[in-house]
Amino acid sequence: MADYQAPLRDIRFLLNDVFKVQEAWQQLPELAERVDTETADAILEEAAKVAARTLSPLNRNGDEEGCRWEGGKVITPKGFREAYTVYAEGGWVGVGGDPEYGGMGMPKVISAQVEEMVHAANLSFGLYPMLTAGGCLAIHAHASEELKTRYLPNLYSGVWAGSMCLTEPHAGTDLGIIRTRAEPQADGSYAITGTKIFITAGEHDLTENIIHLVLAKLPDAPAGSRGISLFLVPKVLVNEDGSLGERNTLACGSIEHKMGIHGSSTCVMNFDGAKGYLVGELNKGLAAMFTMMNYERLGVGIQGLGAGERSYQSAVEYARERLQSRAATGPSAPEKAADPIIVHPDVRRMLLTMKALNEGGRAFSTYVAMQLDIAKFSNDAQVRSRAEGMVALLTPVAKAFLTDLGLEICVHGQQIFGGHGYIREWGQEQLVRDVRITQIYEGTNGIQALDLMGRKVVGSAGSLYRPFSEEIRAYIEILNGTSSEFAEPLRAALDNLDALTEWVMNEAKTNPNEIGAASVEYLHVLGYTAYAYLWARMAEAALQNDHAELRSSKLATARFYFARLLPRIHSLTASVKAGSGVLYELEAEQF
Repeated sequence: MADYQAPLRDIRFLLNDVFKVQEAWQQLPELAERVDTETADAILEEAAKVAARTLSPLNRNGDEEGCRWEGGKVITPKGFREAYTVYAEGGWVGVGGDPEYGGMGMPKVISAQVEEMVHAANLSFGLYPMLTAGGCLAIHAHASEELKTRYLPNLYSGVWAGSMCLTEPHAGTDLGIIRTRAEPQADGSYAITGTKIFITAGEHDLTENIIHLVLAKLPDAPAGSRGISLFLVPKVLVNEDGSLGERNTLACGSIEHKMGIHGSSTCVMNFDGAKGYLVGELNKGLAAMFTMMNYERLGVGIQGLGAGERSYQSAVEYARERLQSRAATGPSAPEKAADPIIVHPDVRRMLLTMKALNEGGRAFSTYVAMQLDIAKFSNDAQVRSRAEGMVALLTPVAKAFLTDLGLEICVHGQQIFGGHGYIREWGQEQLVRDVRITQIYEGTNGIQALDLMGRKVVGSAGSLYRPFSEEIRAYIEILNGTSSEFAEPLRAALDNLDALTEWVMNEAKTNPNEIGAASVEYLHVLGYTAYAYLWARMAEAALQNDHAELRSSKLATARFYFARLLPRIHSLTASVKAGSGVLYELEAEQF
C-alpha cells in the first residue's frame, strides 16, 4: 500500500485560490488576530508530517492487533500510546481550542484539514482526539467557568481525554427514552447511574483521565427529550487544586468486537452512582450536546473523505505499476510485457470517480467549515444568522454524503487492485471495513437524510434551503459573464434541485410519508449539486492559477464530474418522484 502523503497542494489551492481565506478572515476580527496564511501553512505542513511519519505507520498494526479488554481496562494497540504522546505534545488535540484555556485557536477551516490528514493516516487513532475535541466544544459553550478552568486546559493539552456517552441498549436515535438517572447531591453534584453502549474511547490507556459527557435524566424530569440533562463525569475525580483524586464509580464493562476501526475502543460503560457535574441548564442537555454535533458530524464526514483519499493514493500507485493486457488503441509500453492498467477505460473511470469525488468532497467540507467559522466569529448578526442557517442545512449532507461516497471510493480502490484488493496486506480491504462505520455512527445516514428533508427543508418551509440556492444562482450569473462551460449544466442541476425541493414540500402537505420516502435520494441530489457548484468554482480558480499542471488537472477532472457523475441526479430525482406509495403496498408480514 502506498505511503500516505497529505494532499497539501490541493488544500492550499482550496484555501488560497478558491475560498481566499485570508480575505475571509479579515471579516472576522477575532480570527484575523490569530491566524494568517503563513501561520496556517506552517501548521498544515507540520500536521502532514505527523500524519505521515507517526500515525500512518501504525494503521495496519492497529487493525491487526486491535484493542484488548482485560479486567475492566482497555489496552490500545502497540505504538498508540507513544503516538498519542507525540500528537498531544504537538498541541494537535487543541488545534481548534480556545487560547484562553491553552488551545491553539485555529479556525475550523484549518482544523478540518488537519482532521482529514489524521483520519486518512489512521482512522482508529483519529477517533481518540476527535472525541476529546468534541467534548471540549460542549464544555466551552455550556459549562460553568469553574468547570472550564478545571477541565479544558488538560483536555486541550491531551493530558486528559474525552468521550460522549449518549446511546443506551434500548435507546439509539430516540434519546428521549434513555434511562440513565442523575440524582441531586447535597454538594451540588449528581450521582449518575446507568449503562451506555457504543462509547468510542470510553476507556483506554492513552491518558491518565477520561472526561465523560453523559446524557441522563433527573427523577422528576419531563418526559421525552425535554427532560434530558448533560453531565461531566470524570473517570478519576479531580481535587480542588487540580490534582487527581479517587477513582469515580464507573467502569468499562466490555468492548465491542467490530468489523473495522479495531484500534479504536468501543465500550460498554457502566455508571454506578458516579459523581457528575451539570453542564448547562437542567433539561437542556440535548441542546448542549448539539452544540458539538455540527462539528462532530462534519468530522465524521471528513473521516469518509480521509479514507477515500488514502484509498485513491494507493490505487493510483498500483494502477501505474500493475502490468496487465494492452491498451485498446495499441501498446503504450511496448518495451514491457503488458501495459499498466491505468491505460484501460474502466480503471480510468474508477480513478477519475475517486479523484473527482475526493476533491469535490474536500471543497465541500472546507465550505461547511467556513460557514461554522462565520457562525462562530462574525460580529455581524445578519451574517452570523445566515451562516448558522447554512450549517443547519448542510451538516447532515456533510455527514451522510461524504461518508456514502467515502465507501464508494474505497470500494473502487479495492476493485482496482483486483484480487489483491481482497488481501489484507495491501490495505484496501481495511479501508472498506473502516469507512463503513462512518455511515452508521454519529447518527445513521438515513437519520441524517430525514433531518435534512424533514426538519431543515420541509420543517422550515424552505427558508433554510433558499439562501443556498440563491448563492449558487448568483454564482451562475458570474459564470455567464466569463462564458464558462460549466454555467449551463450547473444551472440545469440547480433548476432540478429547486423543482424537486418544491415537489417534496407540496407532496408532504397531504402525505407525511413522502418526507421519509424522498429523504435519502434528495440528500444525494443536493450533495451532487453542491459538488457541481464547488467544481465550477474550482475550475474558475484553476484558470487563474499559474501552475499549468494543476490547471489542466482541475479542468479535466471538473469536466469528468459534470459529464459522468452529475447526471446521477436524474435517476435520483425520478426515484423521489415515484412517491411513497410503492413502499407501503406490502403488509409487514409479506416481507
